[in-house]
Amino acid sequence: MNWLTNYVRPKLQALVRPKEVPENLWRKCPACGHMIFHRDLEKALNVCQHCGHHLRLSVGKRLEMLFDDGKFQRIELPKTADDPLKFKDQKRYTDRLKEARAKTGEQDAVVVAHGKMGGIGIVVAAFNFDFQGGSMGVAVGEGIVTAAELAVLQDAPLIVIPASGGARMQEGILSLMQMARTTVAVERVKEKGLPYIVLLTDPTTGGVSASFAMLGDIAIAEPAAVIGFAGARVIETTIREKLPEGFQRAEYLLDKGMVDMVVPRAELRATLVRLLSLLRNRGPAGDLLTLPLDTPDAFPEDSARL
Repeated sequence: MNWLTNYVRPKLQALVRPKEVPENLWRKCPACGHMIFHRDLEKALNVCQHCGHHLRLSVGKRLEMLFDDGKFQRIELPKTADDPLKFKDQKRYTDRLKEARAKTGEQDAVVVAHGKMGGIGIVVAAFNFDFQGGSMGVAVGEGIVTAAELAVLQDAPLIVIPASGGARMQEGILSLMQMARTTVAVERVKEKGLPYIVLLTDPTTGGVSASFAMLGDIAIAEPAAVIGFAGARVIETTIREKLPEGFQRAEYLLDKGMVDMVVPRAELRATLVRLLSLLRNRGPAGDLLTLPLDTPDAFPEDSARL
């Protein structure tokens, strides 16, 4: 009886027991509703293979995608005060920060890294939307300023990749001050003659879009990314009119001249490498030929006519 209970029964139960499938093996596309296997989604850089919808990409995966061989060096950002206003709503702001840091493993919503892209040294500041919706507080402002200073120091182009809901409400006026700080920082990059490129991802809104995010020498957007200041529902309620189809989407802004390019994620790296090579090519496109202009043989046809 013990043999049947202890050995045979568990074997039979293992055969008929339904197997548990981890929930994270499949992702549902929010656009078309298709279920996508996680490995297929990773190979496609989080782009739906059925409808082409661009799902959000983690900051780590995005940096690996852009840098040569996925290699880059992160920069430690200056320490800032966690809760300068002692803010509390339903939770203490310090508790919200602890939860976001435990969830993402990051200190705040921006990551600054430098490395090579197409053999060209660059500095990248990328937002992490998983950290409180990529909202911009003092720490994020400090990150953008640090990225700009590093770009000037290294004589390197600056690429900023925002994904943000705007200014961080828990830091009040201090978060709004970052709009001016970041604007001044990117202007210093431009004054040095260095390219400043912005890659607008979903979403780029609020105080982020109203400052450094729309000041790029070249503005590139991912397909169907939401880009704007106030939300569409807020605008509709304010003006009491129906907004156009696709309002605040990347393609709409491209049509209105607000962005320069809408580039699928699979083509982003090649596009950025091509742009950087054009912007950083300070020499002539080809070999220069020196002609002895003071001799008749320099232009024989003209000499014959003379």
